[in-house]
Amino acid sequence: MAGVVMKDVVKRYGGVQVIHGIDLEIENGEFCVFVGPSGCGKSTLLRMIAGLEETTEGSMSIGDRDVTRMDPAERGVAMVFQTYALYPHMTVRDNMGFGLKMNGHPKAEIAQKVAEATRILKLEEYLDRKPAALSGGQRQRVSIGRAIVRGPEVFLFDEPLSNLDAELRVEMRVEIARLHKEIGATMVYVTHDQVEAMTLADKIVVLRKGRIEQVGAPLDLYRDPDNRFVAGFIGSPAMNFLDGTTSGGKVVLDGLDGSYALSVTPPEDGRDITLGIRPEHIEIDPQGKGFTVEMTEALGGVSYVHLLSDTGAKIIVEERGDDRSREGAQVGVKIPPERAMLFDANTEQRLR
Repeated sequence: MAGVVMKDVVKRYGGVQVIHGIDLEIENGEFCVFVGPSGCGKSTLLRMIAGLEETTEGSMSIGDRDVTRMDPAERGVAMVFQTYALYPHMTVRDNMGFGLKMNGHPKAEIAQKVAEATRILKLEEYLDRKPAALSGGQRQRVSIGRAIVRGPEVFLFDEPLSNLDAELRVEMRVEIARLHKEIGATMVYVTHDQVEAMTLADKIVVLRKGRIEQVGAPLDLYRDPDNRFVAGFIGSPAMNFLDGTTSGGKVVLDGLDGSYALSVTPPEDGRDITLGIRPEHIEIDPQGKGFTVEMTEALGGVSYVHLLSDTGAKIIVEERGDDRSREGAQVGVKIPPERAMLFDANTEQRLR
């Protein structure tokens, strides 16, 4: 197994630059997840590690080898795609062993590696089936098994669960997490689903427009984001953002019944700021005013209450317990200052 190191990595397509000087170290045995909005460069960066996209500038290392200009087949990586890419006329056994067969490995060695992969993925009873006789989750496990038999130094996953329904996604998340613990390989995983990122990752890399916004452990990014983009991207439902200014040592929020003063130790007076507060940190005040309950999403043990202020500001509040806010009710909100985060309204950087 081996880690991955990128130094000042750049990718251009003609005159268009899509990856801007990425510096990143993925430790040996680490599960690293790339997240970000569509078009942020996460799949491009993954394909650059695989060698499927050329690195325009900078260097790429896997273990102690510089692989920047190396052929994909020589890099010691295996890639799992969202489309499975299985041969429909081959059995599970033949699909998993095909790569080794084409590279001239002995039959006994292929059989042994396929048997080990099927044991890990619990596919023994499906070895003689063809892909058409398998569910989507089973096909993806075969695709992962095909990667395992190659014995790569690094596993690369490109949105492998995006074609599965919600129940299978949960099942496969558990399978992939268990696989990582069992084989201890370095894994790099691309997803737009932050639930996958938060539950699978040792390290999350948040990308925007081909640049890294922040790198860290899932809960570190959730609790301590560096900027408004990361704060809004990590977490579901997203963090609430309210505009305001600083005045008299307090934050005065716009659009909440005229103003809403919070003692949050803000910067100098007269500065435009954005206050961020997560849905679970806001309390609804049934005796208060300034908001109308627009809609309540009841999800069982938790509900998400959508509030609209009298001046048009929208926020989401998490409620637990049996007593839920009813639609149309007039309420107020309580924002604990110690839970609030402040961001510069112009640069979007966190004010600490």
